[in-house]
Amino acid sequence: MKIGVYGGTFNPPHLGHITAARSVFELLKLDKLLIIPTGCPPHKELPKGSPTAEQRLEMTRLAADQLGLGDRAEALDIELRREGRSYTSDTLKEIHRMYPDAELWLLMGTDMFLTLQAWHEPGEIFDLAGIAAFGRTEEDTEELFAVQRKYLYTTYPNARIFTLTIPGVVEISSTELREKLAAGKGAGLLPPAVYGCILREGLYQTNADLKHLDLARLRPVALSYLNHRRIPHVLGTEQEAIRLAVRWGADVDQARRAALLHDCTKRLNLKDQLALCRQWEIPLDSLEEQELKLLHSRTGAEIAERVFGEAPEIVSAIRWHTTGRAGMTLLEKIIYLADYIEPSRDFPGVEDLRRKCYEDLDGGLLMGLEMTVQEMTAQGRPIHHATLEARDALKAAADGLLN
Repeated sequence: MKIGVYGGTFNPPHLGHITAARSVFELLKLDKLLIIPTGCPPHKELPKGSPTAEQRLEMTRLAADQLGLGDRAEALDIELRREGRSYTSDTLKEIHRMYPDAELWLLMGTDMFLTLQAWHEPGEIFDLAGIAAFGRTEEDTEELFAVQRKYLYTTYPNARIFTLTIPGVVEISSTELREKLAAGKGAGLLPPAVYGCILREGLYQTNADLKHLDLARLRPVALSYLNHRRIPHVLGTEQEAIRLAVRWGADVDQARRAALLHDCTKRLNLKDQLALCRQWEIPLDSLEEQELKLLHSRTGAEIAERVFGEAPEIVSAIRWHTTGRAGMTLLEKIIYLADYIEPSRDFPGVEDLRRKCYEDLDGGLLMGLEMTVQEMTAQGRPIHHATLEARDALKAAADGLLN
């Protein structure tokens, strides 16, 4: 197993970090990439007003998700948990204990590579890992790499070194990026979910008013709540909600906002979901207290209202997007169905359901509800009363029209 180890302050992690990490991952054919925010860096102090360790870890986790490597990329907190200075040799020793049979490669930029001999215990570093150094700018030339490689090979005969230049990499320092963010700029230099986390937490003097976000800023903030697997679903739901809203004359902006936020608490486990329900005094029935899938619509609606100040129509659409209910509003129907039929959904009957939703909205809603009831019954799982009531109300209405 070949594992890449990429450390840094990541204050914040930007597209330059992402581009470099992805390039090295592919060129070295790594099996796994560990991205590790530094706790207390030995070569410099973190700037005053920097995010907390937990916030840097969260941004690093979101950046790792944006690599598109799934579980092969992981953010670790091993340096943040360690007291005192964060030395790379100590980190590599710990990773070696975690993966004793793995081949380790330490990723770094040009500046770090050119000063590697001055690091703490450089011999230990070369014993434990190969070095993968990348040039970030056009000025990073092979001539610089060659001189340093020759010196390191001579001084450390067991060294393994791989160097590359990454054309088109984002050329910006973290200091410059922090200044841009404070001035209301720099969003295009960050992975969207990382930018969303910065806005959500008010980092780098962004001071965004979460209750008055336009759609362009609500989208990255919403993505910052998600894991990498859910992002395509949420963006697909937004696009499906737009199409359905246009087809049936609903408010497109409201449909988009509800779609972006509908799964904002999906990542939480049952314990954390229930804790939020207690904190916000959300009344639950006996089935909701046991079914994790049902809770995220309750807590997500509260987030939409309390954190983002969304309109009651949007809050209600999020509240009912999982179970449905009798007498659903137009927006509630659209969000329920957009979540059900968005482009990444693939299950028997989905194409028929998609066609039905654009021919007859209530007919599509009834079809979706009946498919849910059939699936849950086949699995021997309990069905929420709101789903049954929604189905029965639509069936009664359809029967009345037929009669």
